[in-house]
Amino acid sequence: MAAMLGGAANAQSSDAAGAKKTAEEQEAQASFRADSNLVVIPVSVTDKLNRFVLGLRQTEFKILDDGVEQKIAHFSGEDVPLSIGLVFDTSGSMDYKMSAARDAAVHFLKTLTAGDEAFLAEFNDKVNLAAPFTSHMQEIQSAFQNVQPGGLTALLDAVKFSLAEMKKAKNSRKAIVMISDGGDNHSSYTPAQIEALVREADVEIYAMGVFDPLASIALTKEEVSGPRLLSEIATQTGGRAYAASVSSDLPSVASRIAIELRNQYVLGYYPADQKRDGKYHKVEITVNQPASFPTLKLHWRQGYYAPSAAQ
Repeated sequence: MAAMLGGAANAQSSDAAGAKKTAEEQEAQASFRADSNLVVIPVSVTDKLNRFVLGLRQTEFKILDDGVEQKIAHFSGEDVPLSIGLVFDTSGSMDYKMSAARDAAVHFLKTLTAGDEAFLAEFNDKVNLAAPFTSHMQEIQSAFQNVQPGGLTALLDAVKFSLAEMKKAKNSRKAIVMISDGGDNHSSYTPAQIEALVREADVEIYAMGVFDPLASIALTKEEVSGPRLLSEIATQTGGRAYAASVSSDLPSVASRIAIELRNQYVLGYYPADQKRDGKYHKVEITVNQPASFPTLKLHWRQGYYAPSAAQ
């Protein structure tokens, strides 16, 4: 975020020379900042009852990058426009869960406000962009009308597809919301490949997991491992995976995700170590607990990859 450079004065020649020098210094500084890697970390803060805690100040947060404290260059505790990727599982295993899952998706879309945008990707054997980015949520709701369950589950491929689609987002705050039972059995990508991708992306991933514990005896091994897979993907990005033990729980899960996205602090910093080595950096966030606040819990993106020299 380089500052806009101001105009130059033209009075005496010495003043003009001084102004020119200052402008050159500002331009050099702006150029450096443009090449720097601004790391943006959304942070959710809750109390012991999982209620979101607002009202904290920038001075109460501390960022550690690979154990080294960083200067916070950007701080916001305000609601800002979102770019959302809604990723919907239409595989055969979602058959009897489909109606409730669709209702939960529509419920989530109704929480979006002016300035927000969203796209809809559906997946079974393959991934399909059912509706590109739009600020008119009715277009996405209409795309749900023809959803028919069937086929296998390429969940990891859907994550890869959605991260690529998210590069078209117009808002800086980006999140993918997946609705699935998590049982991948048809992806061409591996969990290790997707883990690397989600670490690189500046996108939070949330999951509404549709699981039925009463039917676990009849589940495949992929479906049994579904909750763990969704949780691992989401945690890497600072998002979360919420499980619905019965389909009727899905609307409340959708509401929880929407509330969390609207009640986050956003911290940004330029790493003191600006090496373009492509290495993974572990991020830790702490907060100096104000005496008047309850015990606080923090949830954030675990780390990021530095740019490589080739980028």
